[in-house]
Amino acid sequence: MSKLWGGRFTKETDHLVEQFTASISFDQKLALEDIEGSLAHVQMLGECQIIKPEEAELIKKGLQSIKTKIEEGEIEYLVEHEDIHMNIEKMLIDEIGPVGGKLHTGRSRNDQVATDMHLYVRRKTKEMIKLIQNAQKALLKQAKDNMEAIMPGYTHLQRAQPIRFSHHILAYFWMLERDRQRFEDSLKRTNWLPLGAGALAGTTFNIKRERTAELLGFDQVYPNSLDAVSDRDFMVEFLANAALLITHISRLSEELIIWSSQEFQFIELDDAFCTGSSIMPQKKNPDVPELLRGKTGRVYGNLVSLLTVLKGLPLAYNKDMQEDKEGVFDTVDTLEGSLMLLAPMIETMGINKDKMFASVSQDYSNATDIADYLVTKGLPFREAHEIIGKIVLYAIQKNQFLLELSISEFKSFSTLFEEDIYTVLDPKNVVEARNSTGGTSLYQVYHQVGLAEAILEKEPVKS
Repeated sequence: MSKLWGGRFTKETDHLVEQFTASISFDQKLALEDIEGSLAHVQMLGECQIIKPEEAELIKKGLQSIKTKIEEGEIEYLVEHEDIHMNIEKMLIDEIGPVGGKLHTGRSRNDQVATDMHLYVRRKTKEMIKLIQNAQKALLKQAKDNMEAIMPGYTHLQRAQPIRFSHHILAYFWMLERDRQRFEDSLKRTNWLPLGAGALAGTTFNIKRERTAELLGFDQVYPNSLDAVSDRDFMVEFLANAALLITHISRLSEELIIWSSQEFQFIELDDAFCTGSSIMPQKKNPDVPELLRGKTGRVYGNLVSLLTVLKGLPLAYNKDMQEDKEGVFDTVDTLEGSLMLLAPMIETMGINKDKMFASVSQDYSNATDIADYLVTKGLPFREAHEIIGKIVLYAIQKNQFLLELSISEFKSFSTLFEEDIYTVLDPKNVVEARNSTGGTSLYQVYHQVGLAEAILEKEPVKS
């Protein structure tokens, strides 16, 4: 039999079954993780004298040789060996002889694949954190470079109140900060080692799982062997974190698309992140943020797919779990590509401060401040609100903005109005008046910047 597990069988695997059940086409991404786990496992086997020390050394040398060949692109993976684990084990036996078969002592493919995925998700989580921080740095730079820029703030995509552009863009910094924290926190649960759990019930060999965990940098071993081989929570958590992250990227992308339109003209994206039209030569299309927005669906889909795979599985390992990897790999590729484009696109975009300010100077977004003004004069807010509603309607009917109304017109609605109402209505003063914690005044935004800088100066997660 050509299979390493073929002793029980009297017939070769059907070719279509072989093609259908093989995972080597995608799990070859785990080659280096598989070797990393195997090196720690064989080190432990040698230290525990489960295999001879010289056999452990020979196996380690063989694995290192295969690792070098993988890194240099000299390896051909074969479908008949099903998955990355059996491919590498077959390569090892071919490399050093029958002693290579001792590598699998005290473990199963079930705990082996779980270990590989823990190693992979741990590595990619740390890389994701660094990429998020790069995007945060770009957002922070734009905020610091444009502290004086004032733009309309929106609710329901209708102009609501004037705010600083820096205040708006920093909102995404804090969204990404929560994303970063979620990924960082998930490392605590990813950093559990399943290796040594065997197929489902442990092993008869006197192995030291804690030693393997130490060699691989894991915080602890799974206390329950059934849980160890069947747990995919850490992968679901990674995908859930990714879904929230891509949600925030998509929301920012939507704003960039809107702001760069001819109707808004608040920003201009660098030409390097846009494309043209095959028929309309005047077009400059925001393709990158559109694709960032569009890729959200596939990341959501990968999360739902894995949840669906797991929802009906009895303990312990089931072949269904082979379907757990491709969605994770796809999400990693999607997010890495998205974040690597997001940071430079944000950093290089131009800000049209004049256009932004012109927008807040020609609308009714300062209306709330008139209500606040009347409240400070002793009028209950609800009465003030009704008066301002009437003033706005009056101004709209006259085709004027609030700053264009005369003092006599203001007084016709309330005798509490004085000349200082025009100072109150100035967009710069409207923004500066929001000096409560987390507000859009210059002082508060500078405070935000300080908090953001302190976060980015913290020691990054170690690789």
